[in-house]
Amino acid sequence: GLVIDGRTLEHVLHDSLQNIFLELTEKCRAVVCCQATPLQKSVLVKLVRNKLKAMTLAVGDGANDVSMIQVADTGVGISGQEGMQAVMASDFAISQFRHLRKLLLVHGHWCYTRLTNMVLYFFYKNVTYVNLLFWYQFFCGFSGTSMTDYWILILFNLLFTSVPPIIYGVLDKDVSAEILMELPQLYTMSQ
Repeated sequence: GLVIDGRTLEHVLHDSLQNIFLELTEKCRAVVCCQATPLQKSVLVKLVRNKLKAMTLAVGDGANDVSMIQVADTGVGISGQEGMQAVMASDFAISQFRHLRKLLLVHGHWCYTRLTNMVLYFFYKNVTYVNLLFWYQFFCGFSGTSMTDYWILILFNLLFTSVPPIIYGVLDKDVSAEILMELPQLYTMSQ
Protein backbone atom coordinates (compact mmCIF):
# COMPACT_ATOMS: atom_id res chain seq x y z
CA GLY A 1 0.00 0.00 0.00
CA LEU A 2 0.91 3.65 -0.31
CA VAL A 3 0.35 6.34 2.33
CA ILE A 4 0.67 9.94 1.24
CA ASP A 5 0.07 13.12 3.22
CA GLY A 6 -1.60 16.33 2.08
CA ARG A 7 1.61 18.34 1.53
CA THR A 8 3.14 15.63 -0.66
CA LEU A 9 -0.15 15.18 -2.48
CA GLU A 10 -0.15 18.88 -3.37
CA HIS A 11 3.15 18.45 -5.25
CA VAL A 12 2.08 15.18 -6.87
CA LEU A 13 -1.11 16.65 -8.32
CA HIS A 14 0.83 19.08 -10.53
CA ASP A 15 0.86 18.11 -14.21
CA SER A 16 4.52 17.07 -14.29
CA LEU A 17 4.18 14.35 -11.63
CA GLN A 18 0.65 13.07 -12.29
CA ASN A 19 1.64 10.26 -14.67
CA ILE A 20 4.40 9.00 -12.36
CA PHE A 21 2.02 9.07 -9.41
CA LEU A 22 -0.64 7.15 -11.37
CA GLU A 23 1.90 4.50 -12.43
CA LEU A 24 2.87 4.07 -8.79
CA THR A 25 -0.74 3.85 -7.60
CA GLU A 26 -1.58 1.19 -10.20
CA LYS A 27 1.02 -1.08 -8.62
CA CYS A 28 -0.48 -0.67 -5.12
CA ARG A 29 -3.40 -2.55 -3.66
CA ALA A 30 -4.47 0.50 -1.65
CA VAL A 31 -3.64 4.18 -1.55
CA VAL A 32 -4.38 6.14 1.62
CA CYS A 33 -4.28 9.93 1.58
CA CYS A 34 -4.26 11.58 4.98
CA GLN A 35 -4.63 15.23 5.92
CA ALA A 36 -5.74 16.13 2.40
CA THR A 37 -7.84 19.19 1.67
CA PRO A 38 -11.30 18.81 0.12
CA LEU A 39 -9.98 20.16 -3.18
CA GLN A 40 -7.10 17.66 -3.20
CA LYS A 41 -9.52 14.81 -2.56
CA SER A 42 -11.77 15.76 -5.45
CA VAL A 43 -8.84 16.40 -7.82
CA LEU A 44 -7.35 13.00 -6.94
CA VAL A 45 -10.64 11.19 -7.62
CA LYS A 46 -11.11 13.08 -10.88
CA LEU A 47 -7.53 12.28 -11.91
CA VAL A 48 -7.95 8.56 -11.31
CA ARG A 49 -11.33 8.49 -13.04
CA ASN A 50 -10.23 10.40 -16.14
CA LYS A 51 -6.65 9.22 -16.64
CA LEU A 52 -6.99 5.56 -15.61
CA LYS A 53 -10.55 5.24 -16.96
CA ALA A 54 -11.47 3.53 -13.70
CA MET A 55 -14.80 3.54 -11.95
CA THR A 56 -14.39 5.40 -8.69
CA LEU A 57 -16.05 5.02 -5.32
CA ALA A 58 -15.67 7.78 -2.74
CA VAL A 59 -16.52 7.23 0.91
CA GLY A 60 -16.79 10.14 3.31
CA ASP A 61 -18.32 11.14 6.60
CA GLY A 62 -18.13 14.91 6.76
CA ALA A 63 -18.59 18.18 4.95
CA ASN A 64 -14.96 18.12 3.81
CA ASP A 65 -15.71 14.98 1.75
CA VAL A 66 -18.66 16.39 -0.20
CA SER A 67 -16.69 17.51 -3.27
CA MET A 68 -14.92 14.13 -3.47
CA ILE A 69 -18.23 12.26 -3.19
CA GLN A 70 -19.81 14.36 -5.92
CA VAL A 71 -16.87 13.89 -8.34
CA ALA A 72 -16.78 10.09 -7.93
CA ASP A 73 -18.90 7.75 -10.03
CA THR A 74 -20.49 6.41 -6.84
CA GLY A 75 -20.52 8.26 -3.55
CA VAL A 76 -21.15 6.73 -0.16
CA GLY A 77 -21.86 8.93 2.83
CA ILE A 78 -21.44 7.75 6.38
CA SER A 79 -23.74 9.40 8.89
CA GLY A 80 -21.86 10.20 12.01
CA GLN A 81 -20.54 12.78 14.39
CA GLU A 82 -19.47 15.22 11.67
CA GLY A 83 -23.00 15.82 10.45
CA MET A 84 -25.12 14.82 7.49
CA GLN A 85 -23.50 16.82 4.64
CA ALA A 86 -21.73 13.77 3.18
CA VAL A 87 -24.92 11.71 3.38
CA MET A 88 -26.94 14.43 1.64
CA ALA A 89 -24.41 14.61 -1.24
CA SER A 90 -23.97 10.86 -1.68
CA ASP A 91 -25.65 8.21 -3.80
CA PHE A 92 -25.82 5.76 -0.89
CA ALA A 93 -25.84 6.31 2.85
CA ILE A 94 -24.69 3.93 5.55
CA SER A 95 -24.61 4.36 9.30
CA GLN A 96 -21.16 2.87 9.95
CA PHE A 97 -18.08 2.16 7.88
CA ARG A 98 -18.36 -1.58 8.52
CA HIS A 99 -21.58 -1.67 6.46
CA LEU A 100 -19.63 -0.75 3.33
CA ARG A 101 -18.66 -4.39 2.79
CA LYS A 102 -22.31 -5.51 2.69
CA LEU A 103 -23.28 -2.56 0.48
CA LEU A 104 -20.67 -3.48 -2.11
CA LEU A 105 -20.59 -7.26 -1.99
CA VAL A 106 -24.26 -8.06 -1.44
CA HIS A 107 -26.32 -5.18 -2.76
CA GLY A 108 -23.78 -4.42 -5.51
CA HIS A 109 -23.94 -8.01 -6.77
CA TRP A 110 -27.73 -8.05 -6.69
CA CYS A 111 -27.86 -4.72 -8.51
CA TYR A 112 -25.53 -5.93 -11.29
CA THR A 113 -27.55 -9.12 -11.71
CA ARG A 114 -30.89 -7.31 -11.78
CA LEU A 115 -29.71 -4.71 -14.26
CA THR A 116 -28.24 -7.35 -16.57
CA ASN A 117 -31.40 -9.42 -16.56
CA MET A 118 -33.64 -6.40 -17.01
CA VAL A 119 -31.68 -5.21 -20.06
CA LEU A 120 -32.09 -8.67 -21.57
CA TYR A 121 -35.79 -8.67 -20.64
CA PHE A 122 -36.45 -5.33 -22.36
CA PHE A 123 -34.49 -6.42 -25.41
CA TYR A 124 -36.48 -9.64 -25.82
CA LYS A 125 -39.80 -7.89 -25.05
CA ASN A 126 -39.18 -5.41 -27.84
CA VAL A 127 -37.91 -8.11 -30.24
CA THR A 128 -41.12 -10.05 -29.61
CA TYR A 129 -43.36 -7.09 -30.35
CA VAL A 130 -41.43 -5.94 -33.44
CA ASN A 131 -41.38 -9.53 -34.71
CA LEU A 132 -45.18 -9.63 -34.51
CA LEU A 133 -45.43 -6.37 -36.45
CA PHE A 134 -42.97 -7.62 -39.06
CA TRP A 135 -44.81 -10.86 -39.80
CA TYR A 136 -48.18 -9.10 -39.74
CA GLN A 137 -47.03 -6.87 -42.61
CA PHE A 138 -46.55 -9.99 -44.77
CA PHE A 139 -50.07 -11.08 -43.83
CA CYS A 140 -51.68 -7.75 -44.80
CA GLY A 141 -49.55 -7.20 -47.92
CA PHE A 142 -47.50 -4.28 -46.55
CA SER A 143 -50.54 -2.02 -46.62
CA GLY A 144 -49.57 -0.23 -43.39
CA THR A 145 -52.61 -1.56 -41.57
CA SER A 146 -52.21 -1.40 -37.82
CA MET A 147 -52.08 -4.78 -36.14
CA THR A 148 -53.41 -3.55 -32.81
CA ASP A 149 -55.43 -0.68 -31.46
CA TYR A 150 -53.45 2.00 -29.69
CA TRP A 151 -54.95 1.18 -26.31
CA ILE A 152 -53.72 -2.42 -26.63
CA LEU A 153 -50.22 -1.17 -27.43
CA ILE A 154 -50.32 1.14 -24.42
CA LEU A 155 -51.60 -1.66 -22.18
CA PHE A 156 -48.95 -4.05 -23.51
CA ASN A 157 -46.13 -1.62 -22.75
CA LEU A 158 -47.63 -0.66 -19.39
CA LEU A 159 -48.00 -4.23 -18.21
CA PHE A 160 -44.80 -5.66 -19.66
CA THR A 161 -42.62 -2.64 -18.90
CA SER A 162 -43.67 -1.74 -15.38
CA VAL A 163 -44.95 -4.80 -13.54
CA PRO A 164 -42.13 -7.33 -14.21
CA PRO A 165 -39.30 -4.92 -13.26
CA ILE A 166 -41.03 -4.07 -9.98
CA ILE A 167 -41.61 -7.72 -9.10
CA TYR A 168 -38.14 -8.72 -10.26
CA GLY A 169 -36.46 -5.84 -8.44
CA VAL A 170 -38.15 -6.67 -5.14
CA LEU A 171 -38.01 -10.46 -5.17
CA ASP A 172 -34.93 -11.52 -7.14
CA LYS A 173 -31.88 -12.54 -5.15
CA ASP A 174 -29.85 -15.05 -7.12
CA VAL A 175 -27.48 -15.83 -4.24
CA SER A 176 -28.14 -15.35 -0.54
CA ALA A 177 -26.47 -12.52 1.36
CA GLU A 178 -24.57 -14.94 3.59
CA ILE A 179 -22.91 -16.68 0.63
CA LEU A 180 -22.04 -13.36 -1.01
CA MET A 181 -20.35 -12.18 2.20
CA GLU A 182 -18.38 -15.44 2.48
CA LEU A 183 -17.31 -15.47 -1.21
CA PRO A 184 -16.35 -11.91 -2.27
CA GLN A 185 -15.12 -13.19 -5.67
CA LEU A 186 -18.76 -13.59 -6.72
CA TYR A 187 -18.93 -9.79 -6.99
CA THR A 188 -16.40 -9.74 -9.84
CA MET A 189 -18.27 -12.52 -11.64
CA SER A 190 -21.46 -10.44 -11.67
CA GLN A 191 -19.65 -7.57 -13.41
